[in-house]
Amino acid sequence: MYDRILVPTDGSEEGERAVRHAVDLAVAHDATIYAVYVVDSASYGGVPMETAWEGLHEMLEHEGEAALDRVVEIAEESGVPVETALLEGTPAKQVVRHAESEDCDLVVMGTHGRGGIDRLLLGSVAERVVRSAEVPVLTVQVSG
Repeated sequence: MYDRILVPTDGSEEGERAVRHAVDLAVAHDATIYAVYVVDSASYGGVPMETAWEGLHEMLEHEGEAALDRVVEIAEESGVPVETALLEGTPAKQVVRHAESEDCDLVVMGTHGRGGIDRLLLGSVAERVVRSAEVPVLTVQVSG
């Protein structure tokens, strides 16, 4: 039923619950995980100096790489193949585009992510993905 499962991650403990759910589904369906982390450059457009933006951007890329590495670790523990992508742009748009470009047949994501400067990937982003994705989107409540 599911061969290619996309899971956006923000590196938070809350988001990891969605990752684990996606991995469980991948095990059950012998599927591949496609993990994405989106650097949302639009959210930081008000950073006044180019040098400050470069430092922030680099920090977000490192955070993304660490988040994706964690998904790989979780997937490999269960013997699930995983592909990763560090993307830049509007999170919901990038998630939907990547699901389409990788021919994914399911998106699994948490209902809330980090807030503030740390990250925003899930929450309102999940709603936008649900509304615009052409494939099923499974949302995982991350609290409780």
